[in-house]
Amino acid sequence: MRGHWSLDADVLSREDYGSMGIASSSSVQGIKHERSVPQSLKRGAAQMCPACGNGALYTRYLKVADQCPACSEELHHHRADDAPPYFTILIVGHFVVAGVMMVEDYFRPNYWVHALMWFPLTIGLSLLLLPRIKGALVGLQWALKMHGFGAPEVHKDPPSAARPDAD
Repeated sequence: MRGHWSLDADVLSREDYGSMGIASSSSVQGIKHERSVPQSLKRGAAQMCPACGNGALYTRYLKVADQCPACSEELHHHRADDAPPYFTILIVGHFVVAGVMMVEDYFRPNYWVHALMWFPLTIGLSLLLLPRIKGALVGLQWALKMHGFGAPEVHKDPPSAARPDAD
């Protein structure tokens, strides 16, 4: 099969890389992913370190620790930004809107009953899910080596070593 990508046992390889007319001295074969994405997602969602699963991920409600207290893995690289609130709103909104529609269709309660039921449920679910979703996203970033998690160190040569003397 020409130009077919295959993913076998976490090894990414490309068959017939040179047959596509791309001249390259390096190959795409043999790239390994040694970090388990499902395991990292589970550990992060459990609010534990994605690397070891023992240390606490947070120092406060949503403040990610700079490093794991158990294994000293650096966690300050994360860039969760707006994704956790977005996914939290998406998930909670689907459950609450479906519940509101079902309760209204079957029981037709007064609006104050709706407000009394759904407002605390919405706030509670949001506060419950937000740190778990953020933890899962930090775990995903760690597993995929995004934003500095496990990236190779870049060493710059001193200016004198970078330029040979031309006598």
